[in-house]
Amino acid sequence: MPLSDSPTPLPRPLLDDSTLLIGGAWSAPEGSGRREIVNPFDASVIATVAEASAADADRAVRAARSAFEEGSWSRAPRTHRAEVLTGLADSLQEHREEFARLETLDTGKTLAESRFDVDDTTAVLRYYAALSTTDAGRTVDTGRPGAQSRVVHEPVGVCALITPWNYPLLQISWKLAPALAAGNTVVAKPSELTPLTTIRLFELLHEQLEKAGAPGGTANLVLGGGAVGAALAGHPEVDLVSFTGGGVSGRAVMRAAADTVKKVALELGGKNPNIVFGDADLDTAVDFALTAAFLHSGQVCSAGSRLLLHRGLHAEFTAELARRAELIRLGDGFAKGTESGPLISAEHREKVERHVAGALAEGAVLRAGGTRPTEPELQAGFFLRPTVLDGCRADMAVVREEVFGPVLTIELFDDEDEAVALANDTPYGLAGAVWTRDTARGERVAARLRLGTVWINDYHPYVPQAEWGGFKQSGTGRELGPSGLREYQETKHVWRTLDPVPQRWFAG
Repeated sequence: MPLSDSPTPLPRPLLDDSTLLIGGAWSAPEGSGRREIVNPFDASVIATVAEASAADADRAVRAARSAFEEGSWSRAPRTHRAEVLTGLADSLQEHREEFARLETLDTGKTLAESRFDVDDTTAVLRYYAALSTTDAGRTVDTGRPGAQSRVVHEPVGVCALITPWNYPLLQISWKLAPALAAGNTVVAKPSELTPLTTIRLFELLHEQLEKAGAPGGTANLVLGGGAVGAALAGHPEVDLVSFTGGGVSGRAVMRAAADTVKKVALELGGKNPNIVFGDADLDTAVDFALTAAFLHSGQVCSAGSRLLLHRGLHAEFTAELARRAELIRLGDGFAKGTESGPLISAEHREKVERHVAGALAEGAVLRAGGTRPTEPELQAGFFLRPTVLDGCRADMAVVREEVFGPVLTIELFDDEDEAVALANDTPYGLAGAVWTRDTARGERVAARLRLGTVWINDYHPYVPQAEWGGFKQSGTGRELGPSGLREYQETKHVWRTLDPVPQRWFAG
């Protein structure tokens, strides 16, 4: 593919077969596996990358194990590992525009969103670089003279990091930064649909690790589909698997990991309620409801796809919401004025369309969208108009299942207890929001929601310092914050007796 066909040059190793990083060297797969990477805006092929096999995954895991046992990385001073992460953050910012353009090519999201992702990734790297240098464990008062007790944190070992297609750059940073900061070695597998920024990030990371003198297998990268992920999850030499993705795949990861009782961290998405009480400012709440549901075409695990409205707001709120949803400008993520891009693939769009059709068959009322756009310039891409479904009930499939597309459902409530009951009536528990001018009610409702993140009069913001994860079937464990580092550590208790003498428990 000629570089001139792309809005940004694709650096090595993106345009050749050597797109696996194993044991410190870029290499081709053992087999003949290749995969074309498609731009969801127009279905054009933007790169061809290697497709790893289970044998390649095994090579990568064994390289990571060798590097971990060698010890120069796993037992290095915390400040040494922090310097690598800081150097990677600096390098990422130096290439900020390149990464943003690659992310837009790969995912179809707007360039503005991709730039935010690069900056958020940088912040995550810097946060864990700083946090790791202060992670010295703690001393314990034994209550005994002549005895010392320390609790320390050590790396888990070899970590498999499996990431999704909606936020490929950001999601790998949530795993990679704490894993490396803790002293682990890693094997990463990005989604087969969107590997480009992960490959480029590992190219920069490889440079930083070489400069730091880390062993070659410290950070490994394999590409491929579910079979490669399964090979990693079930590998006996992997000590931890961290997975972000759908529930079906997440349960498969848990089953594969069970045989070796390895640590598992899962982020499996959500069906997130956005609750609007009658005293909320209508214009602000409508604006945030649109952002909550339609950012990145709804392909966000924390998307506010369930709008819970106080019945008294229904007519006015729904009319304004539908009017503004129809005005959202779809288009090329690189084009000025584009507000939302395509879905990731033709198959995914068809899945979302089936959800919409099923909702209408169950009695939902279409207020906006629900169809593919008619503009000629959008016909080759995987676009779907932002969709608003009114008259929804908690027992509808579109309300209970994660659609992961630009589909917003509306349910009504009469009082606070009903709002909380509806919000919690879901197998998921990732995130949600409460809109009210009553401070006490906002705090009261937030406390009752079975969700890992609750926003009051806001939607979507997060910071690296605060934990992220869900209740119920939204997953296990936490990413980000101090808990995100603990996921990649083992806790050890070290007891020292300063002047040991015989205890004489046994007469002999």
